[in-house]
Amino acid sequence: MAELLVKQEIRKRGSFSAFARKAGMHVSSVSQIVNGRLRPYPGQVEKIVDALDWKGDPSPLFREVGE
Repeated sequence: MAELLVKQEIRKRGSFSAFARKAGMHVSSVSQIVNGRLRPYPGQVEKIVDALDWKGDPSPLFREVGE
């Protein structure tokens, strides 16, 4: 099943609730974003990228990967 790369990257680092705290976001917002139900605002993208310590273009994070 295809999922967003951001979901895989967060899962590698632990729980979604811990990630949400690190990013300074509500866990419900993170959940909706990583499950493709909410398109993140630019400020949310910045928080996610910073919390992941992602380098470079963040757009691949929000693309589907897998089958």
